[in-house]
Amino acid sequence: MLPRSMRTGGFDLPGVESSDVPLIGYRPLPPDNGTPGSQSRRGSSSNEPDTLQVEPSPMKTTWYCPLDLSTVVEEEEDGVIYTVVVKQQHGAPTSPMSVASRSQGVKAGTEEKLVLHLLHSFSMGDSSFITIFLSTYRSFTSTKRVLDILIDRLEHPPGDSVRSQTRQSFNKAVCTVFSTWLSEYPEDFKALGEPSRLLRLAPLLPQDSSSAADLRARILRIAEELSEQALLSDTHTDQTNSTSSPPDASRFDPTSILGFPAALIAEQLTKIETELFVRLVPYHCLGSLWSQRDKKGREGVCWSVRATVRQFNKLANAVLASCLWPTKLRSQQRARLLEKWISVAEECRARKNFSSLYAIVSALQSNPIHRLRRTWQETDREAMRRYEELSEIFSDKDNYSQSRELLKEEGTSKFANLDNRLNNRRLGSSAQGTVPYLGIFLTDLTMLDTAVKDRLDNGYINFDKRRREFEVLAQIRLLQSSCKNCVFIADEAFVQWYQSVPTLTEEESYRLSNEIEPCETSPRGLTPTVIITQCPDLSTSRTSLAGDSDSLFDFPSPVNNLLSKLAKHMKSPSVSCLDVDTSPSTNDSTPATLTPSTPMKSHRRSASCGNNPSYNTQGSGPDMRIIRIRMDLQDGNLYRSILVTSNDKTPTVISSALEKHNQDPKEASRYELIQLLPEGKELVIPATGNVFYAMTSSSVDFLLRRKGGNPLLGLQPISTETSATFPRIKAKGRRLVRTLF
Repeated sequence: MLPRSMRTGGFDLPGVESSDVPLIGYRPLPPDNGTPGSQSRRGSSSNEPDTLQVEPSPMKTTWYCPLDLSTVVEEEEDGVIYTVVVKQQHGAPTSPMSVASRSQGVKAGTEEKLVLHLLHSFSMGDSSFITIFLSTYRSFTSTKRVLDILIDRLEHPPGDSVRSQTRQSFNKAVCTVFSTWLSEYPEDFKALGEPSRLLRLAPLLPQDSSSAADLRARILRIAEELSEQALLSDTHTDQTNSTSSPPDASRFDPTSILGFPAALIAEQLTKIETELFVRLVPYHCLGSLWSQRDKKGREGVCWSVRATVRQFNKLANAVLASCLWPTKLRSQQRARLLEKWISVAEECRARKNFSSLYAIVSALQSNPIHRLRRTWQETDREAMRRYEELSEIFSDKDNYSQSRELLKEEGTSKFANLDNRLNNRRLGSSAQGTVPYLGIFLTDLTMLDTAVKDRLDNGYINFDKRRREFEVLAQIRLLQSSCKNCVFIADEAFVQWYQSVPTLTEEESYRLSNEIEPCETSPRGLTPTVIITQCPDLSTSRTSLAGDSDSLFDFPSPVNNLLSKLAKHMKSPSVSCLDVDTSPSTNDSTPATLTPSTPMKSHRRSASCGNNPSYNTQGSGPDMRIIRIRMDLQDGNLYRSILVTSNDKTPTVISSALEKHNQDPKEASRYELIQLLPEGKELVIPATGNVFYAMTSSSVDFLLRRKGGNPLLGLQPISTETSATFPRIKAKGRRLVRTLF
């Protein structure tokens, strides 16, 4: 607290007689003959003119004095670092003595000390420790290890006798810990595999209360189940390994989805997602567990998250299959399928089913559907407007800020915050639970696991990290609680259709998409493309591109001048591409043709330039493309899709491709990136080049080959200098400048 002279500005304030009372506020007294302050003021101003006398201000003057002071310090004691908070509270004015309260929480410690702190956390004021520990301990220890430490402690309890105060407090803590553990995470005990630890634990539990007897009975019941499982392990294994047969593709009718109301489809999808989300085990989302899911020997880890991911992929596959499987449909008929799924996505939004909503949106944004230009042209404008609004929910801008805000606003509310049109159309159901898109939480926990150290420099386990992880897990558990009372009725007809959908690979999806709308080939050869979509000022775009010192190719000055003059003559930024002729020059000086792409008549979807099926995410602009990369291996016919931006260099793209193919990204320096061109040609992307600008627009297929490897049979490698987009523009640009200007 500041000294009193500083708080009062060095003046004696009227109405305050004792310096022992904390000063809260002060209001100047009104001028009165009986007030000493007013008399002294009048006496001192008697020789001055009356005009100089100023009436005291009625304004209230407030002086702030904190009554509660907190001090945070760290203390290390026998293998544990505590964060200690000391609060000082002032007493009443008649009792100037202050009262101090002390609470402490574990910041870090050894494995054994953290486990033993479970039995002392309540007495030390760390009431949340048990919940946080039981939610996160699997990231730094195991259930067997925790039980071993606790059993050793129970064999040597504190206190001189059974009825001592110390022993009574200890027994109460033991019952609290194991009751909480059994209630919230019974699967930890059922996954032990053998009952020896539980049989050793049961007789050590307290025996002086009914709750302790009930706790002992529950543990013995689980031990009995483990014994039975050990005897029937062979039968259990057979049941686990049994898999259902794949759906029969011949019985799949993709257009029958049009016969189901959108509200019914959304209701059934919400039923599936809600049941999976309620069974989700929150700690399966921890970054330290989820990031290890693909390692050998950990195939069964995070099974509840895997189930949610499988449902997400299954729904996205259903959208793809229903839209692509009937290849003989006209564009108008296929547009009705897109509109149906947009309506289903909107109904999922009304039911706060964000998981199914994002699965549908991501499927519609996938390359095989996004490239169907004629189909999208036939799609209803109002449906496209709703589709764009739904897509904005999952924009990655500001780390999915819009999606996070919706979860905060609607997470525990009864209904979604929608307009009256959707509210009036909502079925007469009770309160809806919220099913989030789990990927947001998985990303947060994975980033947290990567950014914060597991251990301090002295080797102690960083428990502050576990507290931060628990904050994310607590959000999941809160949303789960909103879904536990939801009741749905299954529709057998839709379930049968949903189960009959065949699984399409990425290669099959792209093949069907090309059958629907084949890639058009130019009779004049390859046509490089300069993308200037949504660019309000071409000169600005030109400057930013030319000023990139890391770009492989720079615009030569004739082309710079060309773009500058084009910017002056073009009034609308809606032109999506400029196709520049690259045919060999002749003696005739024939002007090259600048061909603007046909504008979309029904929505604002970004057009693909040339023949390249590009893909632009929400708000990404035109500087992104999806390419397909395969590895030069015996099984190298499997392509993986990679999103390439205008900032990606060759090593970055190679690393991403290796990771997609389950290879070591650190081996990127041993591979080279090759674009597969028509007529069996290859384009080798420079090792330090910018892939986005170095690639041509004639193909989206790439190959990863070890350096020094042989080219594929029948493929003719071509040099980078003669095949890259911008050097070709350089050669033709000079002719354009001479001809047009």
